Amino acid sequence: MKTRFLYLIYFILGAIDLVIVNLAFYFSFLLAGEGQGLPGNYESHLVVANLLWFVSAGLNRLYVMRENERLVSIYRATFRSYLLHLVFFVFYIVFFKQVDISRHFLVLFYLFTALGFLASRFGEVMVESVLRRHFNIRKPVAILGRNSMGLRLATYFEKIEDRVAFEGFLNDENNLYVDQNGKVLPSATEQIRVAASHGVKEVYVSLTPDRISEIGDLLKEAEKQCLRLKLVPDFTGSLVAPFTLSYMGEFPVISLRKEPLEEIQNRFKKRAFDIVFSLLVIVFVMSWLYPLVALLIKLESRGPVLFKQYRSGRNNKPFLCYKFRSMRTGVENEAKQASKEDPRITRIGSFLRKTSLDELPQFFNVLLGNMSVVGPRPHPLWLTEQYSSIINQYMVRHFLKAGITGWAQVNGFRGETKDPSLMERRVEHDIWYLENWSAMLDVKIIFMTIVNMLKGEENAY
Repeated sequence: MKTRFLYLIYFILGAIDLVIVNLAFYFSFLLAGEGQGLPGNYESHLVVANLLWFVSAGLNRLYVMRENERLVSIYRATFRSYLLHLVFFVFYIVFFKQVDISRHFLVLFYLFTALGFLASRFGEVMVESVLRRHFNIRKPVAILGRNSMGLRLATYFEKIEDRVAFEGFLNDENNLYVDQNGKVLPSATEQIRVAASHGVKEVYVSLTPDRISEIGDLLKEAEKQCLRLKLVPDFTGSLVAPFTLSYMGEFPVISLRKEPLEEIQNRFKKRAFDIVFSLLVIVFVMSWLYPLVALLIKLESRGPVLFKQYRSGRNNKPFLCYKFRSMRTGVENEAKQASKEDPRITRIGSFLRKTSLDELPQFFNVLLGNMSVVGPRPHPLWLTEQYSSIINQYMVRHFLKAGITGWAQVNGFRGETKDPSLMERRVEHDIWYLENWSAMLDVKIIFMTIVNMLKGEENAY
């Protein structure tokens, strides 16, 4: 529900933020005792500070309009952009050895910037409140038909009262609006006329699938009164909610499950993160840890350093998963889950499993594209075959790439699953992750994994 007023708010907000960054920079320079006017080197620093603000705000989509919780989203995006700008600017100072920038100046700059952002956000709320009270800046809307979907729509309009002025229902019933001959009934015509006379700009009508044929005649009647008519299909009795509607060419397509990672831009972001993160781990951790662990494994028992096993990946496609070998070699290892005090586990293997260090070689899987850093844990093929027939929605978890860590694991659902109910809970968490993915959720799971590794986990054996 976008309006010209909201576009103007975001435009003005961006301009004010840029002024705040520049004023904070200039006054910090003066108060830090650096001089009266900006010398050439500080002018270049100011250009960098402005460019970094554009980058930080862009990465956090600060000036992109939101549909829900608009003000809260602006505050969160502002805070994240501010912190990211601080990180970028400090990196610029250190990496390019900008020794002329004093710590005194840096502290003042970010203090003034924070105060400026607080003042501007508070001012925006105050100005918007005044304009809403004294000027007609919201779009007047009404609903035709008081059915279950219409009531839900009314609740939504009340939540976004900063953008729309909900004028209520045009009628208190959900009767037919068109007769058998395709003519709009007089009662519906009168309701539309009254709405137009009261300044309503848009009328929303919710119809069940069997009544959608009425919308064409209603649309003609509404347009006679210079009203826009919008259809909200009521699928509550026939489809599982929530669902999403998209277009494939000219064809409307209803998706019954929310999957953020079906969006190509989200998959690109996740893959880029996977490549960068796995390279960092391989270069800075695996480069020295791999030879050490390999030596310890070889000293204790015969066999390869790596344990390789085919596991179920994205779209149930098998891939060869790598782990540090933690058991003695033997065919019995292939078709049996590890259990507590398992005699097959070696001493070094027990340590590797408790600290989750046995999973580190899977960063090579991530780099190869078989896995992701975060996602549902990959199960052996025999385990997938066993549980796919007895657990509802088990195969849904394979819509995603398997992960080194996941939402189920950081919530305690890892290790042996003797009871099918434990696997059910793991699957529930995996599906929740699939439907609620975000980049920040991945970061949260990684931090939770590190914390769990440091304090130890009860089910890690």
